[in-house]
Amino acid sequence: MVAFAQLHAQNHKITELSNVFLYLVRERSMCDTDVACDVFFDLTNRVKEHMELVDREICGRLISVPDQSVKNTANRFLSGSTEIKRIFASYVKEWCSQKRHALTISDHSAFLRDTEQMFALVMDRLQRETEHLYPLIRKLDDSDKQVA
Repeated sequence: MVAFAQLHAQNHKITELSNVFLYLVRERSMCDTDVACDVFFDLTNRVKEHMELVDREICGRLISVPDQSVKNTANRFLSGSTEIKRIFASYVKEWCSQKRHALTISDHSAFLRDTEQMFALVMDRLQRETEHLYPLIRKLDDSDKQVA
């Protein structure tokens, strides 16, 4: 089982990198810097890793619980995760070249709009995890300890 400290550390780092990236790219000239590209690729990798970890470790465990409401919550998160991953992959494909390790921005205002929307979606997901998924796992862990 993944530790909550690890999940919270991932959430914090993703939030931090997202804020830094959004700050950097508001200025068009910053979009072409190595620093902005490094932050972008670090951020996108961390988001993917975090989503996979939560899907596998948290939702995977919640789905095996007999309580149907817990299973439904896990299934909603997995469904949402699939959609976020699809949108995220499309965003990355649209705005970067992984081969050249570069952002490919032809329309800065469209890029900025898409970036703000994409990372607002990610931040919303992290908040929902913290408010809904993590408490469910804690509750299950507490009930397991009481039975043992």
